[in-house]
Amino acid sequence: MTSPDVRKRKLNQTDVPERPSSRRKSQGPSSGGTSNLKLSFLCLIVSVLLILVVLGVYMDSMSPIFERIASKFGYDKTQYAVIIDAGSTGSRVLAYKFHRSLIDHKLILDEEIFKERKPGLSSFADSPLKGANTIKLLLDEAKAFIPKEKWSDTPLVLKATAGLRLLPQVKAENLLNAVRDLFAKSEFNVNENAVEIMDGTDEGIFSWFTVNFLLGRLSKANQAAALDLGGGSTQVTFSVPDPEQVPIYEKYIHPVQTLNKQMYVFTHSYLGLGLMAIRHAVFTRNYKKGDTVLENACLNPIIHNKTWTYSNVEYKISGKENSKSTLENPVVDFEDCLELVKSQVMPLIKPKPFTLKQHTVAAFSYYFERAVESGLIDPFAGGEITVEDLRKKAREVCAIPNDDQPFMCFDLTYISILLREGYGLSDSKKIKLYKKIDNHEISWALGCAYNVLTSDERFQA
Repeated sequence: MTSPDVRKRKLNQTDVPERPSSRRKSQGPSSGGTSNLKLSFLCLIVSVLLILVVLGVYMDSMSPIFERIASKFGYDKTQYAVIIDAGSTGSRVLAYKFHRSLIDHKLILDEEIFKERKPGLSSFADSPLKGANTIKLLLDEAKAFIPKEKWSDTPLVLKATAGLRLLPQVKAENLLNAVRDLFAKSEFNVNENAVEIMDGTDEGIFSWFTVNFLLGRLSKANQAAALDLGGGSTQVTFSVPDPEQVPIYEKYIHPVQTLNKQMYVFTHSYLGLGLMAIRHAVFTRNYKKGDTVLENACLNPIIHNKTWTYSNVEYKISGKENSKSTLENPVVDFEDCLELVKSQVMPLIKPKPFTLKQHTVAAFSYYFERAVESGLIDPFAGGEITVEDLRKKAREVCAIPNDDQPFMCFDLTYISILLREGYGLSDSKKIKLYKKIDNHEISWALGCAYNVLTSDERFQA
């Protein structure tokens, strides 16, 4: 809605009043009439604006009532979508139920299911049929959620992320073909592009859309930046009011049409900077290819031959002795760990999202999980922390001989480096951590579902 222009009228020479003595009698009534006219016009404008505001609020509140009444007479605008996130550490199905508003035809999210199976699809690189079977089990969950009569109208999509991006092309394609065969028999609505490796740009934009839609910020000027930390990659996405002011970002800025308004967002997916990928890179650094028995300075010296599997390879990892550790008080040398991780991470952060600091930051996935597991936030309510909180917690955890969480020292150290040195956020910068908003899972899958269902509208949710 465009606000009416209000313009001041300039007085012409003929509008200049004469001397009081010349035409005092004739000016009195005329001046009073003009004032009354102006007052009436002002009252009319105020009344119209108030009516529009009240009508807007009324229509929003009454829309569900109108829709329930209409449903009694056969009105049914229910739509479903099934999105499968084939991530590096697990595959998840998110099945959504939407309806179209009777008032303005907007797509409204009603409910969803979220189910997960581990390990990820990429773990079955040498057994594509077994990998497809894990996806079948997720499809069965979606079928139990969606009425059978709706299956043929329900789009089904699988998007693979960093796990498959990191596989050899032939192995990745074999997995995708096995899933395509499965989808062809699913009875859902499947098009030729339903199964594919998702571009990191789409992953970032879909996540940003999901966060800001659920926060109710899409139509506002202060959209939140979305930070997603997966196993194989990490994404940073935020709105850019004027792309020409940040020419260094030119190749990373993309238009997004939302709520009848075109916006621009910066997004980049840093492949290899996912939590599991960076673990592997740091743990195997300075070792020969194929070595699976490793030592690392970011693990406490009490850790011996801890099993960890990455990309179908099983590793035995131990902590490393250091000058600050004793038998009575075994600790990680935090400064050594910090420098080790920095040396691996910093060359990979290109471009550096230096304007991220201007935005409210919403972080999820492994950001949320590690904050919960380390006691920084409540597992149900989520919470808000600062970058400094993360660095302090990393230092604290590295000084504890915790065999139950052997990699927590490394993980928190990495996350604090990513945010502080990598993204340039200050120690006092607040990070809002989410798993769900209004009981809806934070996932790029929601943005993807909207895109699929509104493909002719381009995100006009």
